[in-house]
Amino acid sequence: MDKAQPIISFRKADILNGESTVIYGLDMDIFPGDFAYIVGKVGTGKTSIIRTVTAENPLRTGEGTVCGYDLRKIRSKDIPYLRRKLGVVFQDFQLLMDRTVDRNLEFVLRSTGWKDKQKIDERINRVLEDVGMETKAHKMPHQLSGGEQQRIAIARALLNSPEVILADEPTGNLDAETADSILRLLRKLNAEGTAVVMVTHNRTIFENYPGRVFSCTDEKCGELPPRRLLNLT
Repeated sequence: MDKAQPIISFRKADILNGESTVIYGLDMDIFPGDFAYIVGKVGTGKTSIIRTVTAENPLRTGEGTVCGYDLRKIRSKDIPYLRRKLGVVFQDFQLLMDRTVDRNLEFVLRSTGWKDKQKIDERINRVLEDVGMETKAHKMPHQLSGGEQQRIAIARALLNSPEVILADEPTGNLDAETADSILRLLRKLNAEGTAVVMVTHNRTIFENYPGRVFSCTDEKCGELPPRRLLNLT
């Protein structure tokens, strides 16, 4: 992808949560290779931006494009194709608890059109190696620690070679040491070429792992100058 062409772009976009506008006039560009944070207190619209990017929330005012799709004009049948270009990581992992790690990943691949068993197995092995979980393929989720479950969730997000990973409070349920390991993993994936957009209210994270920072406050969201830090308590 052309590095001058944003993966995610909003212009004067009003971001909704249900029928309520939570952010007015959002301007944002995320480019290939970016590591960007969306920060702010609880309830300031951070997750609503992510839901707009994935076309879960509609965009009715302003302009928005994601991976070449116009969010104002996208058809319902095209939304699954948009989402294949995105890797989403949640705070609560959202693994299927009734099946093993490799069956969790196989389920996603088959749901997105993969049919060849050998290619499926090869892709599962590759993403598990990418996140350091290659020995955990036959474990059940309940047999894994929180940090290991989150690594599997990141592996799941990588399955279809996304243009960007959207990580919504991915360390929120983890202790500090485990959270740090997840941040280092996301930075490694970013260094290898995948853009990352991470939602957090934890100031320590973006102090220790600098990136672009978009701050949500008072129904607005804008990019902060480099090295400007926030008090989010």
